[in-house]
Amino acid sequence: MGRRQLSKARAGGPVARTARTKARPPGGAVLAHDRGWRREARAAWYCGAALAGVLVLADLARGGLDGPRAACWTGLGALLLAVLLPQRVTAGDGWLAVRGLLGEKRVRTDLLTQVRRADGMTPRLVLRDAGGNRVEFDPQVLVANPLLWHRLDTGVRRARESGLLREGGAPLAELAERIDGEGARRLLDGCEW
Repeated sequence: MGRRQLSKARAGGPVARTARTKARPPGGAVLAHDRGWRREARAAWYCGAALAGVLVLADLARGGLDGPRAACWTGLGALLLAVLLPQRVTAGDGWLAVRGLLGEKRVRTDLLTQVRRADGMTPRLVLRDAGGNRVEFDPQVLVANPLLWHRLDTGVRRARESGLLREGGAPLAELAERIDGEGARRLLDGCEW
């Protein structure tokens, strides 16, 4: 009996499906998303296609285009697309998800234990929750999308109230100040004196 249930779980049977649905955070509906993602993804596709097209046309004009070379140029265009394609950040009630080339990662914002800023070529915001889940993304996404920031901030407040979030006050305060400054600047730019 135990072997049959185990094989059902491996094959994606009812045992495996129930385990996956229980692991999902509550409130699965997407309530906020990165509004600039579609534009940036389209630009990445255009750049990848343009590079492949230019290389194929140059090789064709030179008279040296064959199958392997066309595949190589197409591969270079696909590589450029993979490098330029932005991560998609979405949020709902109590969760934040980041979808990249290799899949989606989620954290429960109401169960956050750590928030830190990773500096490098581009600054990154790293979030960890009590379940061991981790996401990493560009904080500029939150600056450009106040609804995403609101969802994250609501979860952070819940995590602080429950005593889970003890590390990460400085990066969040800095980010909140930056977002408030950008919002005030946008508001004042729209006013006519």
